[in-house]
Amino acid sequence: MTFLGMPRGTGNLTGTPFPTAARAALGDAQLRRNLAKATSTIRAKRASVVAELPDWAELRAAGAAIKDAVLADLDTFLLRFEAALVERGTTVHWARDATEASRIVTDLVTATGTREVIKVKSMATAEIGLNEALADAGVTAIETDLAELIVQLGHDRPSHILVPAIHRGRAEIRDLFRREMPGVDPDLSDDPRALAEAARSYLRHKFTTVDVAISGANFAVADTGTLVVVESEGNGRMCLTLPRTLISVVGIEKLVPTWQDLEVFLQLLPRSSTGERMNPYTSVWTGPTEGQTSHVVLVDNGRTATLADPDGRAALRCIRCSACLNSCPVYERTGGHAYGSTYPGPIGAVLSPQLTGVDRNPTLPYASSLCGVCYDVCPVAIDIPSMLVHLRERVTQTKGRTAESAAMRSLAWFMSDAKRWRRLLRSARSARVLGRRHDRIGHLPPPLSAWTTARDLPRPPRQTFRDWWETR
Repeated sequence: MTFLGMPRGTGNLTGTPFPTAARAALGDAQLRRNLAKATSTIRAKRASVVAELPDWAELRAAGAAIKDAVLADLDTFLLRFEAALVERGTTVHWARDATEASRIVTDLVTATGTREVIKVKSMATAEIGLNEALADAGVTAIETDLAELIVQLGHDRPSHILVPAIHRGRAEIRDLFRREMPGVDPDLSDDPRALAEAARSYLRHKFTTVDVAISGANFAVADTGTLVVVESEGNGRMCLTLPRTLISVVGIEKLVPTWQDLEVFLQLLPRSSTGERMNPYTSVWTGPTEGQTSHVVLVDNGRTATLADPDGRAALRCIRCSACLNSCPVYERTGGHAYGSTYPGPIGAVLSPQLTGVDRNPTLPYASSLCGVCYDVCPVAIDIPSMLVHLRERVTQTKGRTAESAAMRSLAWFMSDAKRWRRLLRSARSARVLGRRHDRIGHLPPPLSAWTTARDLPRPPRQTFRDWWETR
């Protein structure tokens, strides 16, 4: 089942290339301290609970195999899922792109006459720019996840898939609550419990008075039409049960075939995301509750285009756990805002360019050192480093002939002949290259300066292996 249409809403949100944004982030010492503390804590918790399972490697392989089986027959599973939803009283809507998805949800909301909706944290709604579309229609979307609420009150953007306000410190959050949250105690402290209680008091009123809720879904069971949301605060349970209208925005890749398959992911996800054995709240619903109207919006927005790429489709296995972000040395130093997209970190570097086209995110595939730790920790074994190399090739193909491609062709000519290559190595070793540090080259003239401004370049050795061998 192929949806036609240009995906919107997932491109570069800032227009700033990653190298430029990353350089600015590296200069923010407080940001780097916040990121280092948070990611190191989550990494340690994850490693501890993963080590408890002797069959973790088998679970990981099972998760990858289940996802691949769904992607290989996605149209069949989607139709099965739609039929199960309709049978249980849910109305299903299909959206080709972000614009269509936002229009469908906005029309459903405005038809109820409400001017407020409550939301469960959802990457899909952020991807399609739903809050902005609702605001244009005069509807206020209220985030009920604590971290998302912090981001919303700060007129900010999420910096992390799992912990959107990871870049904020406790004092910043206290000042933000005092300034932006209605009815908050002006003497509110920065104690985490006090901050959580202030948010709980504010949201409790919204839960009991707002009649429309919007959710995402972590998983969707094709056989039964079941949706699953896992979270840690209980706000999801409130949003899913109390409002009279529930609208769920679901990416078409979120399917698993059966309940038995769901068992695998409910072991993989909490350990990989929060470092817990199970989520405090796992909400599962099949059709609307009594007196409730239920809608599901199935969103493509570039997913079938990604599916068509055999070297990139494994990115659709992603279960949004954020393990790759918490382990990535690049993310830990720059944060999520530098990526300029809904999905930050290593998975964002491969997913965002595929959903929108590499021409709209040409620098993201280079936002990596290719160290491979993201692949090591991914619970569904997405080979992100290999995918990044594949996307870098696609970026160079879109650029055509550049100074870099000319340099690579010249290097290929030298390397194709042993004598030429030997002469090049000797000339490079004897050349006087600019740079203060004796072990690295600090600066080269253009166009080679594009390399040395972003990377360390080792100086050639005084004696190569070939020269050493000839003396023996």
